[in-house]
Amino acid sequence: MSTTTVKLITAEEFGKMPEPIDGSKEELVKGVIVTMPPPKGLHGIIQAKILRKIGNFVEDRNLGWVVAESGTILERDPDTVRGPDVAFYSITRQPTPPDDYFEIAPDLVVEVLSPDDRRVKVREKIRQYVAAGVKLVWLVDPDLRIVTVYRGSLRGVEHDETDTLDGGDVLPEFSCKVADFFS
Repeated sequence: MSTTTVKLITAEEFGKMPEPIDGSKEELVKGVIVTMPPPKGLHGIIQAKILRKIGNFVEDRNLGWVVAESGTILERDPDTVRGPDVAFYSITRQPTPPDDYFEIAPDLVVEVLSPDDRRVKVREKIRQYVAAGVKLVWLVDPDLRIVTVYRGSLRGVEHDETDTLDGGDVLPEFSCKVADFFS
């Protein structure tokens, strides 16, 4: 019986690779490249709405950096580089934007579910974000029109379109209606 050895890639090696020609999205998970299809239309529209809402709030107050699908190193040896749909990094923790991947976990991560996302894989992403120190994770489900909020743990609280989200300790004074993401 033969065993196949997979060469694990570092975040630095991953960062030097060219973008996929077909427009797919890649992440590095425990040293292995994982390829995903590019987001579809509704996913992109919701992602853009969330990015604008958080981005305008953060920019008006000079609180830090709001990015879409920018790589952040969550684990080392083997390396994991994720590109959340939307992420916020406070200026106190990340005073200047990096030229390479972010090397600290975001303060806030937003992931928008796609129809073909598997719950097991999404749960693993959330686990990695929380383990890396992300204080606030919003998991946005366009089909159910809900947002599940994780505040530093794997215990999520669901919010439907009648609810209002807040930024908690991560973005004090920030709030928006869940329905705004889906209108």
